[in-house]
Amino acid sequence: MYALIDIFEQVRDFMEKGGPVLVVIFVAILVLWAMVLERLIYFKTGHNRQVNEVMGTWEGRDERTSWYAHKIREAMISQITMDLRGSLGHIKTLVAVIPLMGLLGTVWGMIEVFDVLAVLGSADVKAMSAGISKATIPTMAGMVGALSGVFASSYIEGRVNKEAELVEDHLTMDH
Repeated sequence: MYALIDIFEQVRDFMEKGGPVLVVIFVAILVLWAMVLERLIYFKTGHNRQVNEVMGTWEGRDERTSWYAHKIREAMISQITMDLRGSLGHIKTLVAVIPLMGLLGTVWGMIEVFDVLAVLGSADVKAMSAGISKATIPTMAGMVGALSGVFASSYIEGRVNKEAELVEDHLTMDH
């Protein structure tokens, strides 16, 4: 129990050193990873169910070679691809925005450093250290969040492309 309290206090101290921008970055990273987790769960559950339904509908058709059948096949593939992509665009947006939030934290912290310099009139290291922490910690957090998101979004995009190709290959028109 004491270990959890220690961890909580360390996280709280870290968040205080990073300033209010770090809280926003933390929330953005949580949202990013929630969307990544949702996509991974969808790949395991919802996608398989949708593919089975589409395959059943397609295989149940008597006629699969006409222009009309081609358009139905394309619509089925398009719908599956759109559902596969789901929140991928939002994930990519967060990956791009999170480092910018880190830069906002840098500017925020540097403004505090300059305020200290203006008030004291000299470079008191202890007085400036809080502003420097607020300048560097959000930048680091933004970079770490974005890097982890880049790997996740690359994996999800590769999986989407692979699954879409598999569906297109399985909806054959030759029989």
